[in-house]
Amino acid sequence: MEKIIALVDGSIYSQSVCDHAAWLALGTDVAVEIVHVLGRRDVSSQPANLSGSIGLGARTALLEELAELDAQKAVLGQKRGRAILDDARARISGAGVASIFPRLRNGEIVETVQELENDADLIIIGKRGEAADFDKLHLGSNLERVVRSSRRPVLVVSRAFSPITKCLIAFDGGPSARKAIEHLAHTRALVDIDCQLLTVGVEPAGSMKQLEEAAARLRDANYQVETQVQAGQADVVIAKKVESEGFGLLVMGAYGHSRIRHLIIGSTTTEMIRLCKIPILLFRGA
Repeated sequence: MEKIIALVDGSIYSQSVCDHAAWLALGTDVAVEIVHVLGRRDVSSQPANLSGSIGLGARTALLEELAELDAQKAVLGQKRGRAILDDARARISGAGVASIFPRLRNGEIVETVQELENDADLIIIGKRGEAADFDKLHLGSNLERVVRSSRRPVLVVSRAFSPITKCLIAFDGGPSARKAIEHLAHTRALVDIDCQLLTVGVEPAGSMKQLEEAAARLRDANYQVETQVQAGQADVVIAKKVESEGFGLLVMGAYGHSRIRHLIIGSTTTEMIRLCKIPILLFRGA
């Protein structure tokens, strides 16, 4: 693991992002790159065209005042971004992490992640953004975009950090699931946790063989692993199991089909993020 990218936005979830980043960094001895992205609205100093709203004959002085307010907003956006990064750095440093690199970027979060992730092993983002306290069912607007576009695993964290001692891996034998197994096998920060590999549905003998091979791969990496096959609907079975058996981390593949298909029948990935109150480590197969 070369570095961890921690995406912070100043919401209550940013504290959890920092705590998870520090926990993983201390377990793997890597750097943490803290990133806050200022959207175009945060940094724009161009006055809005409000001539249609304020009516004909509006005084020039009013338009100049609006332009000045926009410029002040851009400056305040920069100051707020630096303050968010300063707080995040202090929190991670306070946990004992030495290598921390804050970055304040302008633009779109997806493009920023794509630019910075080449030498990263993991991206951490909060489940919800700045409106978290206003709508508990609303996922962060950038979350799905980051997960769908990133080539790296994405850890979606819950509201508060708790040390992870037990992990559930949703395993279907697909490319993303196999990618998750290889990642875990090489991640020393998670090697001391107990893992359970779960396949939901009635699986043929070939898939059962894949399940046991995945378990063997993790055992070779010194994990304590159990396997289980359970019938039912994947999102319902997994969510109930997470809650009833006290798992601290869910690992699963992300968005294995096209966005058009998800618009028609929904997405197990999105439902898992909504239903589970624990961090979820997501892998894309490609």
